[in-house]
Amino acid sequence: MNPTVPTALIADDEEHLRAHLRGKLARLWPELDIVAEAANGIEAAEAIARHAPAVAFLDIKMPGLSGLEVAQGIETDTRLVFVTAYDEFALDAFDRAAVDYLVKPVTDERLGRTIERLRKALQDAAPLPELAQLLGQLTRGQARNESGAGPLRWVRASRGNVTSHVPIQDVLYFQSDDKYVVVHTREGEHLIRTPLQELIDGLDPEVFWQVHRSTIVNMEHVAGTRRDDSGRLFVRMREGDTELAVSRAYVHRFRQM
Repeated sequence: MNPTVPTALIADDEEHLRAHLRGKLARLWPELDIVAEAANGIEAAEAIARHAPAVAFLDIKMPGLSGLEVAQGIETDTRLVFVTAYDEFALDAFDRAAVDYLVKPVTDERLGRTIERLRKALQDAAPLPELAQLLGQLTRGQARNESGAGPLRWVRASRGNVTSHVPIQDVLYFQSDDKYVVVHTREGEHLIRTPLQELIDGLDPEVFWQVHRSTIVNMEHVAGTRRDDSGRLFVRMREGDTELAVSRAYVHRFRQM
């Protein structure tokens, strides 16, 4: 692979839409090398980690992981272009965060503007936009807690055959694990079926920070941070020797620590 040739990934669960975008990119950005395509979010996340493309075109609504969830776990210096159907709230959030997006059906005029911005950003080695606030807004939706009841005070979780009400202040961190979310406390692990992105709607954002697409930490139980030899950031919990990886989208929140 020629390191001077820009590379890209296209992720969309509809094959004809991937082909449609691929054809337009071939015509409008002929030097771009499409190194991978993905039909779902899990494939997209794996391909980005493997190929580290310069650009990823991510459909927001995909099976497995959404485009937003894929973005939450990216560790490479990949620039993101989200592809969406029509969500006006999302478009406004993208605009304010200076993150590019394409609206389906993708037009030559809109894609051309996106390509111009990407070319300039890659040529100038412009810093990547900070994504944490944007991703938090979009995954929460327009209303963080539609019930109006305020942040969660406890979660109903299972441990073996016993179901308990776990006070929210006792939670050290939440971590998604296949079909379940694991609730980590000093007393051990509990399981809940509520998806992580749905759970975060009811958590106090000043206390519970998402640090990865699969992890939300209680900042009152965080002792500090550490970087490894490759520069990757980890949060250190006060209890035990637990360290949790922080994905690129959320690193800037820890700069003051």
